[in-house]
Amino acid sequence: MALDHHPIQNSEVYLLNASHAPSMPPPSPPSPATPDERECSPLDNLGSMTPLEIQGSAPSFKQRLSNAVHVLGTEATALSCLTRLYDTDPIAQEGFNSAVEAITRFEGDKGKLVISGVGKSGHIAKKLVATMNSLKIHATFLHPTEALHGDLGKVGKYDTILLITFSGKTPELLSLLPHFDASLPLIVMTSHTHPSTCEIVKHRPDAILLPAPIHKSETDSFGFSAPTTSTTMALALGDALAVVISNELHINVAAVFSQNHPGGAIGAAFKGPQKVSDLCIRFSEIPETDKGLMTGAHILMSAYRSETGWVRHGQDVVVPPRRIKRLQPDNMDEPAPQIQGLMVPRKEWIEIPAETALTTAREWVKSMRRNSQGVKYGDDAILVVMDDDEISGVMEIGQLMA
Repeated sequence: MALDHHPIQNSEVYLLNASHAPSMPPPSPPSPATPDERECSPLDNLGSMTPLEIQGSAPSFKQRLSNAVHVLGTEATALSCLTRLYDTDPIAQEGFNSAVEAITRFEGDKGKLVISGVGKSGHIAKKLVATMNSLKIHATFLHPTEALHGDLGKVGKYDTILLITFSGKTPELLSLLPHFDASLPLIVMTSHTHPSTCEIVKHRPDAILLPAPIHKSETDSFGFSAPTTSTTMALALGDALAVVISNELHINVAAVFSQNHPGGAIGAAFKGPQKVSDLCIRFSEIPETDKGLMTGAHILMSAYRSETGWVRHGQDVVVPPRRIKRLQPDNMDEPAPQIQGLMVPRKEWIEIPAETALTTAREWVKSMRRNSQGVKYGDDAILVVMDDDEISGVMEIGQLMA
């Protein structure tokens, strides 16, 4: 085994071929500047140098960017090649299809996906487990060494096993094979594009091959073999599995994901309205009709131009979308105030505090409907949202109850 040779570092400094003559005294410090000499540049001038200008003056600036672009370009090329492989290669296509069928066959109450890998492949496995679980695809990580010391108990009789190994012959994974139930589907994500070259598949001929090759070795690309391009391929292929499977298992993947991800910025984006003030139409956003003679046609045209679908007449009369939709052809020339049930004056508005939770508001409406036979609380009734005695917005009860 070749040994790496590194310089020995210590805190002492030796001078080669140094003479034994007395050392020269240190040079005198520079003389102070005189008023006649040029003054230093003021600090304000330094502020005009942008960070880019300062970095650009360094000799390594272009080389750094060149190296970064090389890495990004190499991995992008590898992804392009992987895409082409699954678009054209029958072995890759059949492997992906079989992997999806194996994972989904008992997914749910019975089965789960057990993913295992060593080193960087193990980290990719953990990331895929997290992605799968966020999409309600039951998955767990199995550490190969811990598996041999008790964690094999994680594996159930309805599970599917996914091994991630670029080489296809990781010793820790090979040692696990005899301990897996032969009836469990086994998927191998590896650089090999044919079953005959993958050592793990040779030991389990019924295993599903999921090729994740790279177009050029990492040593050829970067000068060393640290997992970089190869782990990117495994990550991308795992994401493809997760997205395809989630779309097959769930009618509304976005809803499932939002339910499983209530925290952070993603959770906030999916959280949706919680209070009546979150759901209402802002009063200031409702266009006002002309104060002159209004007909049904005027109301209809105003609603058509309104982004909210609402129309108001002054501060005390609104026309909500549900009532506008009930307009008939013979109402077009009729004065709007004379059209029965079209315009809703303020005295018919039902006030509700802006901070009222939507769930509370809905329960309150249900209770009022039961107690008043629902006459006043139909879907086209108007809720006016009040914030400190000021009108914040309006909504139809039907919008609240939807």
